[in-house]
Amino acid sequence: MTKRKTKGAYMISAVAEMYEIHPQTLRLYEREGLLKPSRTEGNTRLYTDEDLQRLEFILSLARDLGVNISGIAIILQMRERMEEMQRQIQEFVQYIQQEVLARATAAADPAKGAIVPLRRGPLERRKDSGK
Repeated sequence: MTKRKTKGAYMISAVAEMYEIHPQTLRLYEREGLLKPSRTEGNTRLYTDEDLQRLEFILSLARDLGVNISGIAIILQMRERMEEMQRQIQEFVQYIQQEVLARATAAADPAKGAIVPLRRGPLERRKDSGK
């Protein structure tokens, strides 16, 4: 598998040549929803670096592991779900960190962090007023 060296968009013929696959294979992957290249106004497929990374993953599943197209589709869906779950977990961890920090700050001032408001008794008032 050839690695790409530049950033940009690649036409189907260039991608097919880079990865030694037939252009019909790329069209099949698109029909099956495995790849979603962008299109020009003239309807020419353009593959981005992200598309090529995805294609490399697809080709490694097919060539190295012998996974068929249906299996590849399932694996890609599971991978996307896992990435979304990881993003949600990161957001949750950030929320928990913020909440812990906010509560720790509130605990430093007992009047702000108390569930039940603190009332001063008569002895405490005397100490504060100097009596």
